Amino acid sequence: MADTKTKPTKLSAAAFIDALTDGTRRADAKALVKLMRSATGEKATMWGPSIVGFGSYHYVYESGREGDMPLVGFSPRKAATVLYGLMGSGESEALLVKLGKHTTGKGCLYIKELGDVDREVLEALIVKAVSSKRAKHAAK
Repeated sequence: MADTKTKPTKLSAAAFIDALTDGTRRADAKALVKLMRSATGEKATMWGPSIVGFGSYHYVYESGREGDMPLVGFSPRKAATVLYGLMGSGESEALLVKLGKHTTGKGCLYIKELGDVDREVLEALIVKAVSSKRAKHAAK
Protein backbone atom coordinates (compact mmCIF):
# COMPACT_ATOMS: atom_id res chain seq x y z
CA MET A 1 0.00 0.00 0.00
CA ALA A 2 1.37 3.42 -0.94
CA ASP A 3 2.55 5.66 1.87
CA THR A 4 0.72 8.98 2.22
CA LYS A 5 2.69 12.07 1.19
CA THR A 6 0.74 14.40 3.46
CA LYS A 7 2.69 14.34 6.71
CA PRO A 8 3.71 17.03 9.18
CA THR A 9 7.13 18.50 8.49
CA LYS A 10 9.59 20.69 10.37
CA LEU A 11 9.16 23.50 7.83
CA SER A 12 8.00 26.85 9.19
CA ALA A 13 4.41 27.76 8.33
CA ALA A 14 5.19 31.44 8.95
CA ALA A 15 8.19 31.33 6.57
CA PHE A 16 6.08 29.53 3.94
CA ILE A 17 3.39 32.22 4.18
CA ASP A 18 5.90 35.09 4.21
CA ALA A 19 7.44 33.70 1.01
CA LEU A 20 4.15 33.90 -0.92
CA THR A 21 4.66 36.38 -3.74
CA ASP A 22 0.98 37.23 -4.22
CA GLY A 23 0.14 39.88 -1.61
CA THR A 24 -3.56 38.95 -1.47
CA ARG A 25 -2.77 35.25 -1.00
CA ARG A 26 -0.26 36.15 1.72
CA ALA A 27 -2.74 38.40 3.58
CA ASP A 28 -5.50 35.79 3.22
CA ALA A 29 -3.16 33.07 4.51
CA LYS A 30 -2.29 35.14 7.59
CA ALA A 31 -6.00 35.72 8.27
CA LEU A 32 -6.74 32.01 7.84
CA VAL A 33 -3.97 31.15 10.31
CA LYS A 34 -5.67 33.35 12.92
CA LEU A 35 -9.11 31.84 12.22
CA MET A 36 -7.93 28.24 12.26
CA ARG A 37 -5.64 28.69 15.26
CA SER A 38 -8.54 30.24 17.19
CA ALA A 39 -10.94 27.43 16.21
CA THR A 40 -8.53 24.59 16.96
CA GLY A 41 -6.34 25.93 19.73
CA GLU A 42 -3.44 24.46 17.74
CA LYS A 43 -0.43 26.10 16.12
CA ALA A 44 0.13 26.09 12.37
CA THR A 45 2.18 23.17 11.08
CA MET A 46 3.32 22.47 7.55
CA TRP A 47 1.95 19.21 6.13
CA GLY A 48 4.05 18.42 3.12
CA PRO A 49 5.52 21.35 1.21
CA SER A 50 2.36 23.46 0.78
CA ILE A 51 -0.43 22.67 3.26
CA VAL A 52 -0.74 24.67 6.47
CA GLY A 53 -2.54 22.43 8.95
CA PHE A 54 -3.86 22.69 12.49
CA GLY A 55 -4.07 19.78 14.90
CA SER A 56 -4.37 16.22 13.66
CA TYR A 57 -6.57 13.17 13.74
CA HIS A 58 -6.02 9.52 12.94
CA TYR A 59 -8.24 7.87 10.34
CA VAL A 60 -8.78 4.24 9.43
CA TYR A 61 -10.67 3.34 6.24
CA GLU A 62 -12.65 0.12 5.80
CA SER A 63 -9.94 -0.95 3.34
CA GLY A 64 -7.45 -0.95 6.21
CA ARG A 65 -5.58 2.14 4.99
CA GLU A 66 -4.88 4.50 7.84
CA GLY A 67 -2.95 7.65 8.58
CA ASP A 68 -2.99 11.10 10.09
CA MET A 69 -4.32 14.34 8.66
CA PRO A 70 -4.72 17.88 9.96
CA LEU A 71 -8.09 18.65 11.56
CA VAL A 72 -8.34 21.62 9.19
CA GLY A 73 -5.89 23.31 6.89
CA PHE A 74 -5.36 25.32 3.76
CA SER A 75 -3.03 25.74 0.84
CA PRO A 76 -2.64 29.05 -1.01
CA ARG A 77 -2.53 27.83 -4.61
CA LYS A 78 -2.18 29.99 -7.71
CA ALA A 79 -5.81 29.74 -8.85
CA ALA A 80 -7.45 29.75 -5.41
CA THR A 81 -6.86 29.05 -1.76
CA VAL A 82 -7.86 25.47 -0.99
CA LEU A 83 -9.35 24.77 2.44
CA TYR A 84 -9.19 21.21 3.73
CA GLY A 85 -11.33 19.45 6.30
CA LEU A 86 -14.31 21.82 6.33
CA MET A 87 -16.77 19.58 4.52
CA GLY A 88 -18.75 16.73 5.96
CA SER A 89 -20.01 18.01 9.29
CA GLY A 90 -23.79 17.79 9.56
CA GLU A 91 -24.12 21.54 9.16
CA SER A 92 -21.60 22.23 6.40
CA GLU A 93 -24.11 22.20 3.52
CA ALA A 94 -26.36 24.81 5.18
CA LEU A 95 -23.35 27.00 5.98
CA LEU A 96 -21.93 26.74 2.45
CA VAL A 97 -25.15 28.27 1.09
CA LYS A 98 -24.46 31.36 3.22
CA LEU A 99 -20.68 31.47 2.66
CA GLY A 100 -20.44 33.58 -0.47
CA LYS A 101 -18.38 33.10 -3.62
CA HIS A 102 -16.69 29.68 -3.54
CA THR A 103 -16.51 26.33 -5.27
CA THR A 104 -16.15 22.85 -3.88
CA GLY A 105 -14.33 19.77 -5.02
CA LYS A 106 -13.75 16.32 -3.63
CA GLY A 107 -13.85 17.28 0.04
CA CYS A 108 -12.20 20.68 -0.53
CA LEU A 109 -13.44 24.24 -0.49
CA TYR A 110 -11.92 26.73 -2.94
CA ILE A 111 -12.00 30.50 -2.52
CA LYS A 112 -10.34 33.04 -4.79
CA GLU A 113 -10.08 35.71 -2.10
CA LEU A 114 -11.07 35.78 1.54
CA GLY A 115 -12.98 39.00 0.84
CA ASP A 116 -15.38 37.01 -1.35
CA VAL A 117 -16.78 35.07 1.61
CA ASP A 118 -18.52 35.85 4.89
CA ARG A 119 -15.84 35.39 7.56
CA GLU A 120 -18.35 34.63 10.31
CA VAL A 121 -19.80 31.81 8.20
CA LEU A 122 -16.28 30.57 7.38
CA GLU A 123 -15.40 30.61 11.07
CA ALA A 124 -18.57 28.64 11.86
CA LEU A 125 -17.62 26.08 9.17
CA ILE A 126 -14.17 25.69 10.71
CA VAL A 127 -15.50 25.37 14.28
CA LYS A 128 -18.15 22.80 13.26
CA ALA A 129 -15.63 20.77 11.26
CA VAL A 130 -13.13 20.68 14.12
CA SER A 131 -15.80 19.73 16.65
CA SER A 132 -17.16 17.00 14.37
CA LYS A 133 -13.71 15.50 13.69
CA ARG A 134 -12.70 15.59 17.35
CA ALA A 135 -15.91 13.82 18.33
CA LYS A 136 -15.62 11.23 15.57
CA HIS A 137 -11.89 10.52 15.69
CA ALA A 138 -10.91 11.41 19.26
CA ALA A 139 -8.25 13.71 17.77
CA LYS A 140 -4.84 14.08 19.36
